[in-house]
Amino acid sequence: MVSSNILGARILDLALEVEDHLIISDLHLGYEEALNYQGLMIPKFQYPKIIHRMEEIHSRSECSRIIINGDLKHEFGKINRQEWKETLKFIDYLQERFQEIILIKGNHDPLTPIIAQKTGLEVYSNYSTGNFQVMHGDRIPEKWDEIKEENIVIGHEHPAVGIRSGERIEKIKCFLSGEFRGKNLIVMPSFNFITEGSDVLHEKLLSPFLKEMKHDEMEVFGVEKFETFYFGKISHLLKVQPEPYHYDSHFIDFKS
Repeated sequence: MVSSNILGARILDLALEVEDHLIISDLHLGYEEALNYQGLMIPKFQYPKIIHRMEEIHSRSECSRIIINGDLKHEFGKINRQEWKETLKFIDYLQERFQEIILIKGNHDPLTPIIAQKTGLEVYSNYSTGNFQVMHGDRIPEKWDEIKEENIVIGHEHPAVGIRSGERIEKIKCFLSGEFRGKNLIVMPSFNFITEGSDVLHEKLLSPFLKEMKHDEMEVFGVEKFETFYFGKISHLLKVQPEPYHYDSHFIDFKS
């Protein structure tokens, strides 16, 4: 286990503390119902796990504000019944515990402004706090040179690493840290429990940030139940397990 600090921010399980702001990303509420529509019949188990993990995180944090960094819900062009129910319940839950909720628009959020309007919130394309600029990460801002903050926090990628132990391979959610266009970049894992995410060692990259940069020089911080593990750079991990492999959970795809 290593220090949970990155560039002055603190890793707290799947969340990131930046000054008085707690950041979480990519919840994809309602994902089970979307899979059910596709014929993949899985139970609706994620919401209780999200609340349980939030309770643990909140008990260890003194932040009074929370940022949801995109993809609060899953469906692109509609709001299914599960999404309506769970997003409204979740926002109620957060409003009881935080002074302010900041919603950042993700690529799965074209209809999130409707939810925000119903709950009295606003949706932002990006949000600045101290020396950190928070954005979802599905696109690079056109006016990049006008960003004054030295540190950028994104989600969208759902980063994980596949750790091989004999014949068994297990994905572990992780934070990534590297340099992008002269700024420090932090990539957050998803706050989603249906899948661990995309293996940054071998699977297709989603974020244009990682596609543009030399992402194999990024540092990897694995997270597992409030413990943080430093795995070194992606390039080092590729030397340990260079061969691609396949996962049984091939049907889980968040799309770009």
